[in-house]
Amino acid sequence: MRAFITGGSGFVGRHLIAELQRKGTPARALARSPAAVEAVRAAGAEPVEGDLSDVDRLRQGMEGCDTVFHAAAYVKTWGPRADFFEANVRGTERVLEAARLAGVKRLVHVGTEAVLLDGEPLVRVDETRPIPERPIGNYASTKAEAERLVLSVNSAELTTVVARPRFIWGPGDTTVLPGFVEAVRSGRFKWIDGGRYLTSTCHVENCVEGLLLAAEKGRGGQSYFLTDGEPVEFREFITALLKTRGVEPGTGSFPSALAATVALLGDVTWSFLGLSSPPPLSRTEYLLVGREVTVSDAKARLELGYEGRMTREAGLRGLTAEFREQPPKAA
Repeated sequence: MRAFITGGSGFVGRHLIAELQRKGTPARALARSPAAVEAVRAAGAEPVEGDLSDVDRLRQGMEGCDTVFHAAAYVKTWGPRADFFEANVRGTERVLEAARLAGVKRLVHVGTEAVLLDGEPLVRVDETRPIPERPIGNYASTKAEAERLVLSVNSAELTTVVARPRFIWGPGDTTVLPGFVEAVRSGRFKWIDGGRYLTSTCHVENCVEGLLLAAEKGRGGQSYFLTDGEPVEFREFITALLKTRGVEPGTGSFPSALAATVALLGDVTWSFLGLSSPPPLSRTEYLLVGREVTVSDAKARLELGYEGRMTREAGLRGLTAEFREQPPKAA
């Protein structure tokens, strides 16, 4: 296999490149800035300077590659719909077009459980759960549109598969864990209903395992959830996650009904005023981390041979070790 990766300088992309390098698989990765070029090169791939707006540059990067991993996305809980649409929908359209022009054989799209957000808790859902006509939030709705595009073009010439990891975590995370840490330290963090509900999670190494298996064995036109196995209580997991950074989340909490109201009012008010800064709580945040979200990875285990070899316990130990090895910050 020779691979091309979009989003190669990101959290998942860097781990995917490192694993491909370990397996001796040549890889190229799209890099849209000097910093991204260096991150891609450091991870072990050949940088291809460009971005998702340039089909020809994408095609050039994909030439000679038989597999594409499309990991690039606009991942935020708030922002103008145009920004989400350009990156997540138009960007995916261009990646698919470039793959077709370059003669790529297989494409794996990094999806998300958020495509199923319809306002109800996601409880032990699997891939048979239909995507709602318009999932809640700009991130969810544009990722859903992108997933539909990817699966609709599956053909004998280009096999397309979607992998949906839930709550990616692990070493090198620059978004989720730092966001929780900052919220706690600023005094903004509060549990919803005490955090006493279940969540599925997916360590980044398990995510990479699933992506590689999807590229090798995934059935065209199919999606696959990826997790760490059995769900865990949200409060238990987040407390353990924060502990790896020496942070205690506290016990402050407010009821789910209040959180839902605050999130709805925030979305409506911020949209009406055209504010670009995020509201105190968006509906996307509330639905993804403020109530149960559990998914089944049975299909991936059965069809792909997915194991999810990294346990939460080992992953948390790795995060603690990573933190201890960081150089002290200058005073």
